[in-house]
Amino acid sequence: MSFDSTTPAVMFSAISLLLLGYTNRFLVTAGRLRELCLKARSAPDSSLAHQITNLRRRVRLIRGMQALGVVSLLASVVSMLFAVTGELAIARWAFVAGLVLLISSLAFALREIAISLDALDLELLNMPIR
Repeated sequence: MSFDSTTPAVMFSAISLLLLGYTNRFLVTAGRLRELCLKARSAPDSSLAHQITNLRRRVRLIRGMQALGVVSLLASVVSMLFAVTGELAIARWAFVAGLVLLISSLAFALREIAISLDALDLELLNMPIR
């Protein structure tokens, strides 16, 4: 397989879209967390405490997803830099590091989605069926 500066450039659009999605998830989750914290301050409730704990875990995972995505993007830039300067061995290693970081970010995303679905299941258990 040939490797040049355009190979890591392919990751730019994918990582950019992922980061946009992660940011959207963060904003929605953080907004919901703020709402629940206000409710909990005015009327403490054990179900609110569980939801707040769940959202706190999700926000931490999203932060990790974003951090891994950004570092993955940086590794791609480093890979391009070394490819342009002719250091193809280093460029390949930086590219592989970027891919591993991207995979890690996606693994965090899967975990966050699983936690989100668990929270929805708990919500639905508390709903009276009519």
